[in-house]
Parts: sequence; structure tokens; C-alpha cells
Amino acid sequence: MKSISEINRGAYYRISTFIFLYFFTWSSSFGLYALWLSQKVGLDSVTIGSVFAINGVFAVILKPIYGYIMDKIGMSKKLLYFVIVISACMAPFFVYLYLPLLLTHTFVGIVVGALYLSLGWYAGVAASESYADRFSRLYKMEFGQIRMWGSLGWALAASVSGILFNLTPTYNFMVSSITSLLMLLVMVSLKISDEKLKNNNVISNDKIVFSDVIALLKNHKFWMFCLYVAGVAWMMFIAEQQFPRYFVSFFASKEQGNAMYGYLSTAQSGTEFLMMMVIPWVVNRYGAKKTLLMTGCVIGARLIASGLTSDPIMISFIKPLYGLEISMLLISVFKYIAEHFDKRVNATMYLLGYQAMIYVGSIVVAPPAGYLYDRIGFEHTYLLMGSCALVFTLISAFTLSECHCSRSKPTILPEPSTAETDAIHGSKA
Repeated sequence: MKSISEINRGAYYRISTFIFLYFFTWSSSFGLYALWLSQKVGLDSVTIGSVFAINGVFAVILKPIYGYIMDKIGMSKKLLYFVIVISACMAPFFVYLYLPLLLTHTFVGIVVGALYLSLGWYAGVAASESYADRFSRLYKMEFGQIRMWGSLGWALAASVSGILFNLTPTYNFMVSSITSLLMLLVMVSLKISDEKLKNNNVISNDKIVFSDVIALLKNHKFWMFCLYVAGVAWMMFIAEQQFPRYFVSFFASKEQGNAMYGYLSTAQSGTEFLMMMVIPWVVNRYGAKKTLLMTGCVIGARLIASGLTSDPIMISFIKPLYGLEISMLLISVFKYIAEHFDKRVNATMYLLGYQAMIYVGSIVVAPPAGYLYDRIGFEHTYLLMGSCALVFTLISAFTLSECHCSRSKPTILPEPSTAETDAIHGSKA
């Protein structure tokens, strides 16, 4: 990892503070989203699964749009300003619009909530991470050096969100709105010099056009990457959606369970924070492909282990491995995309091939997963998901493209070769 003393400290502190506040904002409210739907709104497992599925539909639609906009505007902050404004509306939206609609007009509430959450979180977090990735490469940092502060923000918010939730969820939403205003101030102060924008190999001078998106969809590498996401990442994220309900069920009261889940989320995010510092070295040493395969093995093993035990203490030790998984997955995905795809479509590739593809899983898998939770239990469902992750990891060992890395590889990855550039634009088979 590149030492912070070697980079622009002011720029690093500002972008890291933005990421910290962004994840703190959403952890305060969204971290207990499934519990809110279950305990405060009163929805059953199948309906909650449908909520996540419809959320996924909107996420799939908006993520590519956000990605295209990001590639179109380069390092402009206009889209991030919009995301911040959406986040600032958290309290009034949940209290005065979302909750009443879910109680009186459930389907309308689900649709309105899906649009809001996609604009602010599902697509918003992807846009924020994509911006941070580009920023890190402009300043010759590792993305993990920035993203780890998001993990810390999530952890700190999670440590108190369960307590606030037991008092009233309104407090969670108010905290989110207030921290969004702080986030706005930080973003206003974040400046990128003209020299950085002109002299770099991160931002293409030729802006993306729609034909580039079509060419990306015709690229064999794109679909092989999506296959990995579908078989491995889907299992990880779908298992997360309703896990809070499973964990809370082990405790004598919902209030006690809510508080303990907040502490567990803190431990998980703390693990993620630490791993974000270590994983860049692993990816640079072994390559993005090998790290993606290692991630699949860890995901499969964790889910199977979760299915083999119903002891809350053992689950509390197993669950923080999610922090390791998300660190490995996120950093290796950005490295893989930077090496195998044209820089003009980097943001589009990330939000379409990875982020949007993840939420296709919410559409396809979340409802039947909710059904299985009620029919065969969480344990057996986790066994199925873990086995699926391992099978697709094995398949991906043959379908993902090889990454060419060395131990002395610089932080900024090289430009795609001519052959790779031609391939993404469909000029060569």
C-alpha cells in the first residue's frame, strides 16, 4: 500500500471523509432496513423478499444510467451532489411518506421506496465508490485506502443504530439527514487540480457514447464476469438481506436482538475496515482473477458454516467474515475492470456488469429465498446458497480472463492494450 505521506494529504482526507460520512449516513438507517420492515411495518418474509426484489428492479435500471453519467461527466461532482440531496431527505421521506404508504397502500409504498433507495443508496453507493476509485488512481492511491473509511463509518453508525432503533427509528433517520448536510460541506471543499485532470491515464479524453455500451454488451469478457457475479456475489448479498431477522430470533426479546445485531454489524464492519488495508497487497500480488476465486471460496465456506450451526455465538464468530469477503470482492472487481476494459466505460462496466447484475439477483433470487426461509429454514437455505457459490467459483476458474500482475506493480494499473481496446469496441473477435 502506498504511504499517505507520498500523496496529497488534503485530497486524501477530503475524499476519505466523504466516503466515511456517506456510509455512516446510510448505515444509521439502512443497516436495520429488514428489521424496520419486519418489526415496525409488520411485513412477512415473502413480502420483504418482494420489497428487495422491486428494489432490485429499480437498482438494475438506475445503476447503468448512473454509470453512463459518470463516464460522461468524468470527475464532475454533479451526480454526487444529487445523491447527497436525496440522502438529506432520509428523515422526512421515511417518516412522512414511506411508512404511511407501506401501511395503507403497500404496493405503491414499495415502488416509491424502491425509487428513493435506488437513487440514494443502491445506485448512489455505486456512483460514490466509482468516483472514489477514479480519484484514488488520479492521486496514485490504493482504492482500499479510501474505501476502508466507509467501512469505519458503517461500523460506528452500526454500534449505536440498534440502540436508537429500539427508542424509535425516527432517530436513525434524523441522524442520517444531519450527517448528509456534513457530507455536502465536504464535497463542496473537494477540489481536483486542472493538471490532474489533463495529465492522467485514468480519465479518457474521448467521452463515452451509447455505441460503447452496445460494444460492451457484445464483449465475451463482460458476460463471463457477469456469470461470476450471478453465481457467487448473488449468494453473498441475498444471504445478507434477511440475516438480521434470523439473528434477532435467537434472543429473548426483539429489543435485545436489535442491539446485539448492531454490535455484530460493528464487528463485521471493523473486519472490513482492517481488510481494506491488507487486500490491495493481496490483489496486486496474486492478481484480480485469483482473488475473485479466493473470495468465492470464502463466501461458500461461510454460508455453509452458517447453515451447519444454529448457535448464536458461533454465528457471531462466522458472520464478520462478510467484512473479509466484501473487501476482497470490491477491490478485485475494480482491479479486474481496470485491466480488462477500456477506461471510457469503467464506471459503466462497474455499475452495469457488477452493481446492476448484483441486483438482478434481488429480482430473481430474493423472493424464492424468502420462501425457502419460511419453508425449510435459514440453515438449509444457507447450505444451498453456499454450495451454489462454490460450484460457480469452480466454473469461473475457467471462464474469467487471466490478469497479468507482478509484485512490483504500481498503484495505477496500465492502460488496456490495443487488442483489448479493439475487443471492447467489437473491431476484433
